[in-house]
Amino acid sequence: MKKGDQTRSAILGSALDIASRHGLEGLTIGAIAERLEMSKSGVFAHFGSREDLQIAVLREYAKRFVDDVFFPALKEKRGLPRLEVMFERWMDRVQRVDIPNGCVFVSGASEYDDRPGPIRDEMVAVIRSWQREMLKAANQAKSVGHLRSDADPEQLLFEVYGLLLSAHHDARLMRDPLAVARARRGFARLLDSCRKHPAADDSSDPRAVPPYATFIPTNQSAFS
Repeated sequence: MKKGDQTRSAILGSALDIASRHGLEGLTIGAIAERLEMSKSGVFAHFGSREDLQIAVLREYAKRFVDDVFFPALKEKRGLPRLEVMFERWMDRVQRVDIPNGCVFVSGASEYDDRPGPIRDEMVAVIRSWQREMLKAANQAKSVGHLRSDADPEQLLFEVYGLLLSAHHDARLMRDPLAVARARRGFARLLDSCRKHPAADDSSDPRAVPPYATFIPTNQSAFS
């Protein structure tokens, strides 16, 4: 790497560490300059503004996440094997990275949920890209016959994402040492509830109740 690239990488690594622990709003040019023993103008030379630096941190975190979680999962067979590896590698990352250090996107969701602007837009775009990959794996699992014909991939994604957020919340805030294990158990139970078993597809039984069908009456909204 050229010296300029090395400096930029060092700034980004330091910024990511600060943002993970203190949130994107806790990220300042001064804090990075002090940590790296640089001048503020030196930091500004690589990132034109604090907002540019915050967006760069989001993108760097997303790149590391994709490298850890999604690229390895794409080597697995389509369907449940791929979805299961996505979840397991994500949980492994939660244990190794997010619980000890904090997660930029979990904290950022609270910081920017009602603050429109480029940072929020970037965060939403990245999260939606992750969700699309997981939804794609769930849809493939249904199309190849791993899931019941009446399984709802979008509902499955919603609940999987909820397990991940709950694991992070309970492990970080509540200091629950069993949070990750509970999330893994919940994921196994969730898959089993909509898995197509070899004997028969339960949806062929007219007495069977489709998963999730009784949660919200069809004539009501979720907010009524």
